[in-house]
Amino acid sequence: MADHEHWDRVYETRQPGAVSWYAPHLGRSLELLDEAGVPPDAGIIDVGGGASTLPRDLLELGYRNLTVLDISAAALDHARAALGADAERIEWVVGDVTQAPLPKAAFALWHDRAVFHFLTDEADRAAYLRQVDHALAPGGQVIIATFGAEGPEECSGLPVVRYDDESLLRQLGAVFQRVRCVEDTHQTPWGSQQAFIYCLCRRREA
Repeated sequence: MADHEHWDRVYETRQPGAVSWYAPHLGRSLELLDEAGVPPDAGIIDVGGGASTLPRDLLELGYRNLTVLDISAAALDHARAALGADAERIEWVVGDVTQAPLPKAAFALWHDRAVFHFLTDEADRAAYLRQVDHALAPGGQVIIATFGAEGPEECSGLPVVRYDDESLLRQLGAVFQRVRCVEDTHQTPWGSQQAFIYCLCRRREA
């Protein structure tokens, strides 16, 4: 995965709505979050949140214990500016998700639409999953979206790993139980289409 300088450069040279992954609302994420049944006061973390519209939608839905983590300070600056005074209602963390100090068992739901497919190195994927294990509460759930099997091979000039539901679930391991996986097509701001796979999974009780 590229370092913060790469992603800062992306967000310093392009507006949030001018990147391929932009969507005015993350409809599939919101659908799966509703299915997860997470209560409004439960901890939710959006990793690789960047300048996503998801935090605003979650605040409007009544969620009030939100954390957004991204490797790019510039991306989070855009997100805070878009929210105005409401930005104070969110915990913002600048850091690499594979290394950032996260509170133990703090989150009922872990959301990722932007990071996992960039982890082309097995050691980075293992570090990521250790962070999930550390930060997710017992019985917690994850929503992870990646490029699908027919998705692009690169994004933002970087190689990615493409998944189908079975290969993504294998990465998560037996500790997670599938709730639902669904294929999705994302339309970029310039009209091209990208295949995604979304999986909602629940951590099995010990």
